[in-house]
Order: sequence, then C-alpha cells, then structure tokens
Amino acid sequence: MTPYALTVDAGVKDLRAADHLIHLLAAELALPESAFGCTHLVRGDRPRVALSFTLPSEPLLRTARERLTAGEYEVSPGVPDAAGRAVIYPGVSSLTGTLTIADVLARSAIDRVTVLGAAEELPPHTRLVTWDHVRPQWQDGELVLTAMPAVGGTLVPFEVPAPTPCCADH
Repeated sequence: MTPYALTVDAGVKDLRAADHLIHLLAAELALPESAFGCTHLVRGDRPRVALSFTLPSEPLLRTARERLTAGEYEVSPGVPDAAGRAVIYPGVSSLTGTLTIADVLARSAIDRVTVLGAAEELPPHTRLVTWDHVRPQWQDGELVLTAMPAVGGTLVPFEVPAPTPCCADH
C-alpha cells in the first residue's frame, strides 16, 4: 500500500451503507482501478463504519481530499487501522461467478485465500463461488479473503452479500 491514504467519516452505521457510499464516492472521484476503498469498524462512544481510500499518487490524494471536504465529509489523513475490509481494489470487477483460487490470486490484489478454521494451504484448483461479493481484509499487510466450505467441494466467501440480521424472525 502507498502512503497516499485518507479516511472519510460520514457517520455511516452499517456495512451495506458503507459499501454503497464507497462505490458512490469512487465513481464521483473517478478513482483508478489501482485505488483501494475499505471499511473500518469504529467502536467507542459513537460506533460507526469509517471509509478509507488508498490512492496511487499524491496529486490524486490532494484532489480527493479537496472534493470530499467540499462535500462536507469529515476527512483525515491515513487509515483508521491496519485491518480494513476491502470493497474496491485492483481486480475486484473480475471476481464474478465461479473461479479457481489461482484465478482469484492472478486477477486481483488478493494475496491469499484461507478457509475459516483450517490451517492448510488451499490447492490452486479449488473453486470459489464468489456470489459477486468478495470482501477480503487486510491482515499483517496482506489482503486476505476468508472463505468457508460449500456444496460440491467448493468454497464461498465468508461474508455473504445479503446477510440475515440477527433475530430477524423474532
């Protein structure tokens, strides 16, 4: 990652709204494919989801900061933490349908795919059903996608695109 990063605090309360805002702002700012847009859970007195953008150049960072500040967003330098959840990143648009782990790693900025609760490395031919919703997280400087076993020996991303809220049936 580059040092050209900023955080946007828009007071967003949930991940779906944060994902939508990241896509909206990335389009408005005409961010290049090499940009990263992540979510970060902020705890404390005012729990919320902050956004971060990591950009490939200082001029692009300056322009983004000016435009976001003019849009009345709270903008600060850097990222809130090192464990952001990536929503936009190089290659994300190519992660659709069913792909092999080798394809995921070759087509995107994702460095590694792990299976929840498993220690062994995945064979490159293992198939991942993406659901067109692939949200890796930064872990120790690597972009890591956590997956879980699914039907037919495939994997699916741990984060589902439309989760059922806790206690939805009560």
